[in-house]
Amino acid sequence: MTNPSRYLISPTASIKDAIEVIDRGSAQVALVIDNDGKLLGIVTDGDVRRAILRGIAIDEVISLIMVKTPVCVKEGTSRENALGLMRQKAIHHIPIVSDSMRILGLFVIDDLLQKPSFPNHIVLMAGGKGQRLKPLTDNCPKPMLKVNGKPILETIMMRCVDAGFKNFHISINYLKEQITDYFQDGTKWGVNINYLEENEFLGTSGCLKLLPHKIPDDIVVINGDIITDLDLDRLIRFHLKANNVLTVCSRAHRVRVPFAVLSTKLSCLKSFVEKPMYEYQVNAGVYVLKKKCIEEISAGFFDMTDLIDKILEQDNNVSVFPIHENWKDIGNPDDFNEVNN
Repeated sequence: MTNPSRYLISPTASIKDAIEVIDRGSAQVALVIDNDGKLLGIVTDGDVRRAILRGIAIDEVISLIMVKTPVCVKEGTSRENALGLMRQKAIHHIPIVSDSMRILGLFVIDDLLQKPSFPNHIVLMAGGKGQRLKPLTDNCPKPMLKVNGKPILETIMMRCVDAGFKNFHISINYLKEQITDYFQDGTKWGVNINYLEENEFLGTSGCLKLLPHKIPDDIVVINGDIITDLDLDRLIRFHLKANNVLTVCSRAHRVRVPFAVLSTKLSCLKSFVEKPMYEYQVNAGVYVLKKKCIEEISAGFFDMTDLIDKILEQDNNVSVFPIHENWKDIGNPDDFNEVNN
């Protein structure tokens, strides 16, 4: 995301002023805003050139040539989604705005195409049986079920690759040959894949004990049944800036109570709310952790919730990173069908 401050201009400014703004920055765009910082339109280098060809004088006001309904995205939109929208619309810039259209940032295609590179290793948890997805998983491991023609695990991995990660460890157990035969060493995708082979089911964090010792700190762990547009770049930067021992990603989950909820004191009714909706932050199945966390994992079956409890007991710095982007846990056949549809 690009800081938009150098590209801002008033709607009463002239086309000549817009040319100076466009030339001053590298994004080849001017963002037209009102006094409250709300986006009114954009002007690109192409807009200026077309105006000149139409005979419009450069001392005319910029509002005469600006695009008044530019394509915009909301805060939290991932780099991948922004890039996909740019390709779809054949545009090079997308302003990032708030609900009230205040300008917050700017996506520029040249910046997005300069893919970042992260040394962090990613663990993809793919060893479970997928009991809740039976009978779909009778002869296929859950992460290899296909969503839109691709295994779930491939979709997850490609999201990580697009974000700049290339070193992967995949935990395997149930019908493991289907995973290893498909992905092999990762050469097809230009990545490195190592397999964490569980001789017994080790839970959602036990396989981390099988990781090589000489890997970089700050390991990303992702459940193998999660489809999400989470911006991993932002997640890693948040984790490092906060100096966290562990970062747990969360997702807002709403629950509606189908009855009136009463508030009482002793036997007296104080108030009631008809069919209220409650929102909770739930575990989203994505984590970043320091290597020293692995020392807290006991041999054998060990769940991520057990590890989180241990880290919290030691008063370590643990933070929550909310996922605002698309996210879906494919936990049962209905979820699977919903994602495919």
